[in-house]
Amino acid sequence: MTQFAAADESAVARAQRELEAAGVRTVIGTVVNASGLTLAKSVPLARLKTFHEAGMGAAPVWHVFAIDGGIAFTDSITTVGDMRLRIDIAGLRVLPGGRAWAPASLFEQDGAVSPVCTRGLLGDVESSLEEAGYHALVGHELEFFLVAPDGSALENAPWVPYGATGLLDRADLLDDLLSALHQAGLPMEQIHAEYGRNQFEFSLPPAPPVQAADSVVLAKTIVGIVARAHSLQASFSPLPFAGMVGNGAHQHLSLHKDGVPLFSGGSGPHGIGAEGGAAIGGIIAGLPEIQGFLTGSVLSGSRLAPGSWSGAYLCWGLENREASVRFLDGGKSNPHGANVEVKIVDPSANVYLASAAILALALHGVRGGRQLPAEIPGDPGRLSDEERRRANVLLLADSPAAIIDTLDTSRLARGLLGEAIVDATVAVRRYEQRISADLPPDELAERFRLAWSI
Repeated sequence: MTQFAAADESAVARAQRELEAAGVRTVIGTVVNASGLTLAKSVPLARLKTFHEAGMGAAPVWHVFAIDGGIAFTDSITTVGDMRLRIDIAGLRVLPGGRAWAPASLFEQDGAVSPVCTRGLLGDVESSLEEAGYHALVGHELEFFLVAPDGSALENAPWVPYGATGLLDRADLLDDLLSALHQAGLPMEQIHAEYGRNQFEFSLPPAPPVQAADSVVLAKTIVGIVARAHSLQASFSPLPFAGMVGNGAHQHLSLHKDGVPLFSGGSGPHGIGAEGGAAIGGIIAGLPEIQGFLTGSVLSGSRLAPGSWSGAYLCWGLENREASVRFLDGGKSNPHGANVEVKIVDPSANVYLASAAILALALHGVRGGRQLPAEIPGDPGRLSDEERRRANVLLLADSPAAIIDTLDTSRLARGLLGEAIVDATVAVRRYEQRISADLPPDELAERFRLAWSI
């Protein structure tokens, strides 16, 4: 596993001086576990060096804390043992209220990154891409609902999907959010009122995979801080309210080799190059097997439905929002360049693990010389069953049990991402299924509406 190099003493001292000048009193370090929960420890600023170099203690069960506060023990993750939670000071950012934040990784006592540390895993996948000559950028889109402090729905004020009404009604909150993100050095590309009442979506700029995933955790933290300041909460549940639209956490991916983009300038459809087509082919071929990393929670399947723009159909197409992989062409209207969007990811997923799984599939496809599947140019839902069969367009599973059973038995997932991370993910998701088996949809949504909030 990746070993993260320690910064020299002068860098730590310089960071401490800068934070002190900014009025920072405490530093929070976060990790995300197999349940998609964000866990944290905090220290006074004076202990920044210790937090970075030695770390704070964390029990191995941090990996498998579940969404109801329970623990999904595995054969290897028990009450015995200890790890160290160490922050990466290169990621330090200032938060409102005299606090700073930094991404953290979980280390064994001997200094090796824990095999269940998903930030370390994503670092390994990023390194594998670079060693093979590829440079990846990932851009994230986050959706959330504003709810009352107790998680209940807000008043039914006028709402226009994608309209100006929501932006104006929540202007003070959104202005504070923009300011806090700017203070933290995290630019927001855009924000809009989404389809659901009191639902918003914003986009973060593309960045290298680990940095991009760190930005998601930071952004969700800031959303939580700002929402609380306005006496609200932000729900990042895949389905906050039964029978309504859900929240997505879409990931955009671009790949370059020797500075040349793989998704443009080639001879394939829309200029996709041979290796770019192989990357897309690898993602589509492997998506059902790693779906448990992207949509594995007990609420994920309810969001993943045809007609909901969640990418429920296993196919790809230019600007096709019903396809699991949406292709976005480059050009004047897309200054970031051609990229693919994996639409099925939702906010209950561990963002580091989801990125690692998608990128590992892309690299696996390139190495295996995968072919780009035939494009589906229209809504797959408008095709007949026979037409979808002939086009080999499948509907992704929406059963939590089936999704996790497939992950558990997947040689591909275990080979690409490791036995330990598959076992931990299977354990927490099956635990969720046991504790929620008898809950009706509305009670299930209500009980876990704030489970993935920060």
